[in-house]
Amino acid sequence: MGQPHPHESARAQVTGNASYIDDLPEVRGTLYAAPILSRIAHGHLHGVDASAALQLPGVRSVVLAADVPGDRLLAAFAHDEPVFAIDRVEYAGQVIGLVVADSVEQARRAARLVRADTTPLPAVLNVQQALAQQNYVLPPVFVRRGDAAAALARAPHRLRGQLEVGGQEHFYLEGQIAYALPQEQGQWLIHSSTQHPGEVQHWVAHALAVDNHAVRVECRRMGGGFGGKETQAGHLAVWAAVAARKVGRPVKLRLDRDDDFLITGKRHPFAYDWEVGFDDAGRIQGLKLRMAANCGFSADLSGPVADRAVFHCDNAYFLQDVEIASYRCKTNTQSHTAFRGFGGPQGVIAIETILGDIARALGRDALDVRMANLYGLGERNITHYQMPVEDNILHDLLPKLELSAQYRQRKEAISAWNARNTVLKRGIAITPVKFGISFTATLFNQAGALVHVYTDGSVQVNHGGIEMGQGLHTKVAQIVADELGVPLARVLVTASDTSKVPNASATAASAGTDLNGRAAQFAARNVRANLAAFVCGLDGCGAGEIQFQGGQVISPKAVRAWSDVVQQAYANRIQLWSDGFYRTPKIHYDKTTLTGRPFYYFAYGAACCEVALDTLTGESRVLAVDILHDVGQSINPAIDIGQIEGGFIQGMGWLTTEQLVWNEQGQLATHAPSTYKIPATGDVPARFRVALWPEANREDNVGGSKAVGEPPFMLAVAVYEALRDAVAATRADGACVHLTAPATAENLLRALGRLDTAAGREGG
Repeated sequence: MGQPHPHESARAQVTGNASYIDDLPEVRGTLYAAPILSRIAHGHLHGVDASAALQLPGVRSVVLAADVPGDRLLAAFAHDEPVFAIDRVEYAGQVIGLVVADSVEQARRAARLVRADTTPLPAVLNVQQALAQQNYVLPPVFVRRGDAAAALARAPHRLRGQLEVGGQEHFYLEGQIAYALPQEQGQWLIHSSTQHPGEVQHWVAHALAVDNHAVRVECRRMGGGFGGKETQAGHLAVWAAVAARKVGRPVKLRLDRDDDFLITGKRHPFAYDWEVGFDDAGRIQGLKLRMAANCGFSADLSGPVADRAVFHCDNAYFLQDVEIASYRCKTNTQSHTAFRGFGGPQGVIAIETILGDIARALGRDALDVRMANLYGLGERNITHYQMPVEDNILHDLLPKLELSAQYRQRKEAISAWNARNTVLKRGIAITPVKFGISFTATLFNQAGALVHVYTDGSVQVNHGGIEMGQGLHTKVAQIVADELGVPLARVLVTASDTSKVPNASATAASAGTDLNGRAAQFAARNVRANLAAFVCGLDGCGAGEIQFQGGQVISPKAVRAWSDVVQQAYANRIQLWSDGFYRTPKIHYDKTTLTGRPFYYFAYGAACCEVALDTLTGESRVLAVDILHDVGQSINPAIDIGQIEGGFIQGMGWLTTEQLVWNEQGQLATHAPSTYKIPATGDVPARFRVALWPEANREDNVGGSKAVGEPPFMLAVAVYEALRDAVAATRADGACVHLTAPATAENLLRALGRLDTAAGREGG
């Protein structure tokens, strides 16, 4: 641990030898499915005319809701989403059924010929309509501390504001895919590109009306997930399995990119209203905040996503008197779902926007206002959900970044630039991140693993986590190698498989290494203890005197090769494999009051971003980024820095170029790379510096590390704040800068007052 080893699949991926589900050899007789999609956003479904499709060569069957042998509703938490549309369609792109054919092309061509008999109904397409109609997928949630109204009344200064933040398409390189293979005696093998094999197992069993043990789900790796394959990969698996059961043959279902866009959920768009009171230093004295999440047509994970937005609407700042209202709005769009940060970014951007407005209203530097509002050390350190902030490093981290990024000097230079230039304006901002690590649903904070040592000394590890490119398997292998004292090359991590580690939690919440790495460490520790006891029996010493390092087993009397000890132990019938189990300590959480300690620890970081803005066209560019981020004692610095860079760029895309647009009929207009723009290599800033905070996790986490998957995403809020700083440079009135996110050229022109603010309103 602590070394920048290459990703375990890097060479295979670069050479094209890493297999994904669509690369697997297909069983003889495999058929292919394609989805039949609703063309309207809301309506009664009277029936389906598939006659034209069934007449095409190669078409074998059409699969509809009536073909589901088990529950026709998915086994989701809210039990509110059908496997296939039953008597109503609720968004344009909803899957009504499948066409199964001899080839992918035949299935897709036939699916387009199927006609649904529908009667349109009024559709709710944005949160404003949903709020007016009280149309919710889940009841609203309210969190209060102190007396916000009284605090606002006595505050020296008050501001009101609104904000809209759009959603985000996951745009994983490997699209959604499942391959369902019937096995003997009513059993099933499902290859699924999923972050949660255990849930896929449960969902498929539920739909097929079989026991969980009859369904085995396997995934060696995914080509990206970002939350989009946490629940929604289960849809593909269920659809493929239901089709395979009907036709009695293996069925593969791979969505093309357009269908993937149209069918699957996105990051939740949010709308905000707030009123804030503050003193002359910019310190918040009272806050009323309303957050309305566009959840789409079903609950999916909207409850915990919106809850985490509530948890993170403080970001790094103490809120003494606060009143938060969270609305989970039902609209006739895709059911929005998990996305990197899981509601955290939607909470963080709200408070950072408020602090930016406060700074401009007071004519103060925004970093000074942020520093004045930070959680204290030993005081002002209890969150609005009653969790103490005990590991706060931002009082040291922010000043260090301020100095290393030369923030004050650059701020002066940018002011001078803006005074000289009337068209091109620059902006700069530093924003921090405090992100809670753990599943807010306490039961998911558990993991299991298996470690097998073979007689040649090689080691195989299996755990419940999923490798999606983030380096989880690499880190787990490093942890096990250190625990056994063997070279990393001797450790192999195998495909995630529900028949090996049951009931595994999703690889999400940035907890993949925390949970699965610790479970694997415990399993390896059990094997090591068996071997140590064996060696101390040979040498007449205590087990604590045995060392495992450098491929050797060292006792006070002898130095033996690891492989020799393993062979001797096997000959003496010593157990060379073990399981390991880990559950996160200290956490507890009351979901009815949203209070407790939902997080084991916090990960911290900060980014300094400089941008340029063309005030005539609205075009912008990120010029420079300096990041100082807290990963604890890094297990693999190369992988951690890659995660920080990737998370930041993905966050930058969310806030600048990635715009989802639904038309007035509720149809997603941006459903391909031609109309939906993720950041490209040319968008990466020329100056992009990442440094790691040099301190181990203060909690007892594996290797002293901290989670790194999600927290860096929110560092990109500094880009949004820097753009607002550039817009503010065009005027000297100190007024709030109203900038809808993403900060596209059009939205920047509206913020500059150069476009009608009502024009082109997004459906989200």
